[in-house]
Amino acid sequence: MSYIEYKEKKVYYETHGQGKPLVLLNGIMMSTLSWKVFIDAFSKSNQLILVDFLDQGRTDKMEGISYTQEEQGEVLKTLLDELNINKINIVGISYGGEVALEFAVKYQQYIEKLVLFNTTAKTSPWLRDIGTGWNRSASDALDYYCTTIPVIYSPQFYTEKSEWMDKRKKFLTENVFNQKPFMDSMIRLTESAEHHDVVDKLSSIKIPTLIVCCENDYITPMSEQKQLNELIQGSQLVMLPNTGHASMYERPVVFASLVLGFINLEQTEFII
Repeated sequence: MSYIEYKEKKVYYETHGQGKPLVLLNGIMMSTLSWKVFIDAFSKSNQLILVDFLDQGRTDKMEGISYTQEEQGEVLKTLLDELNINKINIVGISYGGEVALEFAVKYQQYIEKLVLFNTTAKTSPWLRDIGTGWNRSASDALDYYCTTIPVIYSPQFYTEKSEWMDKRKKFLTENVFNQKPFMDSMIRLTESAEHHDVVDKLSSIKIPTLIVCCENDYITPMSEQKQLNELIQGSQLVMLPNTGHASMYERPVVFASLVLGFINLEQTEFII
């Protein structure tokens, strides 16, 4: 197990493979373990870097300490400096995409290419109230599950994969959402995103950027990614039909294909 220290807190990370560095940034409920099924594919031609943000996975908990997504970006910079890496490709999904944006507007010189799935440039009143609803239900495992999980997936996936969802419901309510340390971390993570807003800074991003939106994303609707596409110069926008907020789980092959194709394609312009 590998750790770095950030403000006297231990931050867990992993590296796999060799090649162009590829950093995957977790969604809010995720950890490095969430990427397990992608490790082989993503480390075959790249140096894959995974990290648990503050309050996630095997990184220390932040009891009594408030923080922001901008500070999570500082955690990433500390890790890169520790590993002596000065150029990376970043893939962020949801919360991780927002941290990627916070990092990009401050440390653009570190980034070769940027991929954003289900990401917003600003926590809207809509999203803030969703987060409040999550936190108000955090004292009961089943309430928390029913408040959070159904809206993360598309109705089609939730219905077609009902057996898998039932197993996930049992596991989460009996092993995860009933654990107070985890739920306290989730409350803090949700609160850390309340004031996220980089809208006015997006025009400063000049690196190749792929933005992926999903037709049935009820957490960060497609209009949020369209705004990113409009404000990040030269960015590319892809829409996944019949897909919800958890795009990496609903469309894993498409997710991996988009990431690896965009990151590892040497040619960035085609004249037809």
